[in-house]
Amino acid sequence: MSTLEYPRALKKTIEALSEEKSYHSVCHRHYPDQPMPSVAVMKEIVDLVREIIFPGYFGNSPTRPGSVQYYIGVNVELLYEKLRQQVFAGLCFGCQDADKFEVSDAKQQAARVTVRFIEQLPEMRYLLSTDVEAAFLGDPAAQSSAEVIFCYPAIRAITNYRIAHALLELNVPLIPRIISEMAHSETGIDIHPRAKIGKSFTIDHGTGVVIGATSIIGDNVKIYQGVTLGAKSFPLDEKGNPIKGIARHPIVEDNVIIYAQATILGRITIGANSIIGGNVWITSDVAPNSKVLQERYRFGGFMGGDGI
Repeated sequence: MSTLEYPRALKKTIEALSEEKSYHSVCHRHYPDQPMPSVAVMKEIVDLVREIIFPGYFGNSPTRPGSVQYYIGVNVELLYEKLRQQVFAGLCFGCQDADKFEVSDAKQQAARVTVRFIEQLPEMRYLLSTDVEAAFLGDPAAQSSAEVIFCYPAIRAITNYRIAHALLELNVPLIPRIISEMAHSETGIDIHPRAKIGKSFTIDHGTGVVIGATSIIGDNVKIYQGVTLGAKSFPLDEKGNPIKGIARHPIVEDNVIIYAQATILGRITIGANSIIGGNVWITSDVAPNSKVLQERYRFGGFMGGDGI
């Protein structure tokens, strides 16, 4: 191909990419007064929330008694401005009919939602403090709660989840999923923001954990790496498309331990105080106070051990 042929080839490619039938299914049309959400700004927001909830561990805010209120105040003001703008962008993105979308109403709604989110930060701190304590008490290798807060990927993922869940409960479009997927990329832990998780929740090691959207997890639950709380199947509508919005993930009651690589599928209940062994596959209810292990197996005359 000669040098003169390059412009013609590029022009042909541009024309192909500009055909509406080529891009209509992957294009989001937005307007100048309706900003797009920013993943980079959402990272700043998550970092700010971490700094507010865990003073002295993230960011540069001093934690002396005489100055902590000032620095938390500064960070809360900054959080308000950044989050308000991103909530507004999320409302713009979630608009289904641009002709009926009122920018001024959306801006007011974003301000209200942001205030309501910030009002939940004390409760969020309490929940996360129980998660930190559960991780520390449940891991003999942990030297201190400080190590858990600063180093453990589970705390980062659960923090993102609790932020995202609070925003989703306030009916914020898209932003909660961005926040949860940031944690997924950072830690390998995939928690859908719609899942409901009680206090004192911990994930040991964490990589490969999947918690589906309609999962319900009680208090004092511990899971290990590779655990899946997933859906068994997807009911289809008359057009053959999956029916959305139905409860299809497990319910895990209080004080349950689920060991590595266990797969639990469907709208089933794992009863309170149960132990689920590693590498098991469960698609039916488990009664409270149960212990579910792998069956003993034979291979070449060798008798294998239990699952845990």
